[in-house]
Amino acid sequence: MHLDLSGKTALVTGSTQGIGLAIATGLARAGARVAVNGRSDKTVDAAIDELRGQVDGAEVVAAAADVATPEGAERVAGLLPEVDILVNNLGIFEPTPALEIDDEQWRRYFEVNVLAGIRLTRIYLPGMMARGGGRIQYIASDSAVVTPTEMIHYGMSKTALLAVSRGFAKEAAGSGVTVNSVLAGPTHTAGVEEFVYQLVDKDLPWEQAQRAFMREYRPQSLLQRLIEPEEIANMVVYLASPLASATTGGAVRVDGGYIDAILP
Repeated sequence: MHLDLSGKTALVTGSTQGIGLAIATGLARAGARVAVNGRSDKTVDAAIDELRGQVDGAEVVAAAADVATPEGAERVAGLLPEVDILVNNLGIFEPTPALEIDDEQWRRYFEVNVLAGIRLTRIYLPGMMARGGGRIQYIASDSAVVTPTEMIHYGMSKTALLAVSRGFAKEAAGSGVTVNSVLAGPTHTAGVEEFVYQLVDKDLPWEQAQRAFMREYRPQSLLQRLIEPEEIANMVVYLASPLASATTGGAVRVDGGYIDAILP
């Protein structure tokens, strides 16, 4: 398949590292003009340098702002009045015993993982509908369906994204705009490496630590390894393309078979 996003502008939130940077790179490789987002100019500039090193001639825009705040969302909207592709990737996670998650943590996980994407959707969806096309995606997680006992506040936020994406897909019905969520499985990023070492023996070499983590905490994975960020990005780029024009309101899985169900 030839995925051509030439002439399209994409915004990927939380795209200075990990899955977000892989998505931004994949979209740029497909020809899109890509806005890289992070909270500081330093991290955004470093990510842009890395992206340009991977994609010759990439057209990249710096969009430094904390989009988990209303002010940050408005700042990005000022830099990018219109986008054709919005990927709500920004998210936080951290293991916390269920009964120790306080009110502030519950609020923060909703603000960052859910409300940030809702705000940007409110900003950009009307323009997409008026122009007769566009793509909005929410990067969810296997945790949306299989609630992790070590971080139910994170699972809650990802479950919420499934409802949010389905609801906005209904709002956009018949407009040419598609809205989907992507259920990403356990993925190999720097943040996940840190997370893994919070749960397994810190003295283990990475390959052994990864296997121990999957065996003890994610035993239902059919892949039996962590997913690479580029594998998530491949699905996002496809959903952003014209070839995915009939896929909307869905929760599309890139989970390595982790979710033990025929449907999410």
